Amino acid sequence: MSQKQKGVFDNPANVQRLLRFFYSLCVVLFLLDFVVHRHHLLDFEAIPGFYAAFGFVACVLLVLLAKLMRKFLQRDEDYYDKR
Repeated sequence: MSQKQKGVFDNPANVQRLLRFFYSLCVVLFLLDFVVHRHHLLDFEAIPGFYAAFGFVACVLLVLLAKLMRKFLQRDEDYYDKR
């Protein structure tokens, strides 16, 4: 019998390293927002970190909307077997 081969993400240390990398990347990109000049059309787009906050709020609203939609779109497990 061969033992099941473990993947890279089965090791919790690798997952922690990846999360730290993504968190640090988010911080670096947020700090670059104060340095890099952007051409904006609307005044509120000039606020540092606007796009980070907008993306976070949009993601939260998307999850909440999906939870709401689940109440009337979800079907029973045996929905197709009831014929």
